[in-house]
Amino acid sequence: MVKVTMVARVTDGLPLAEGLDDSRDVPDAEHYKQQIKALFKNLSKGHNEASRMSIETGPYILHYIIEGRVCYLTMCDRAYPKKLAFQYLEDLKNEFERVNGSQIETAARPYAFIKFDTFIQKTKKLYQDTRTQRNISKLNDELYEVHQIMTRNVQEVLGVGEKLDQVSQMSSRLTSESRVYADKARDLNRQALIRKWAPVAIVLGLVFLLFWVKTKIW
Repeated sequence: MVKVTMVARVTDGLPLAEGLDDSRDVPDAEHYKQQIKALFKNLSKGHNEASRMSIETGPYILHYIIEGRVCYLTMCDRAYPKKLAFQYLEDLKNEFERVNGSQIETAARPYAFIKFDTFIQKTKKLYQDTRTQRNISKLNDELYEVHQIMTRNVQEVLGVGEKLDQVSQMSSRLTSESRVYADKARDLNRQALIRKWAPVAIVLGLVFLLFWVKTKIW
């Protein structure tokens, strides 16, 4: 069965719409929603380039498609047919683009299209029972294939993003530290030059002063 449905903008991970009563029967629903938001964050950073993917997490699978800089995602039971899950997402995508396509880029607040929940709930009901004639026909549709869509583990997917973030942070830290080191090295070199040449400068200054005084006296 379809458990959770969310729509987000890929460029910045902003959630645009969600099935409001989707997760009522999901234990630890907030945990899975946090994973979904982490996935959206990774996608916004370009960590996952696949436009379609299935991600295993606990007893569920996250399926998503990306079209027009928007990610359409649903979480289903592992036993739920992958083919139906992606056709469900295709239906959501087509309607969301038709109704809200011109406003996606300008949306400035989370869940700006919360009214899309009405369509999500209506469409979800059509896909819940896999035994209906409608869904059996979709499962038998040979023109719509999902075999080539990659399936990965959630730790693997999110871990890649975390590791890339850590590498980026380490690189920034090393760059900052190298700048500090270079500044300190320049200061030390300057101090060494001062210590080396200061006595010479003082002696020359005294000689010049004595010569000047002598010329004034004579």
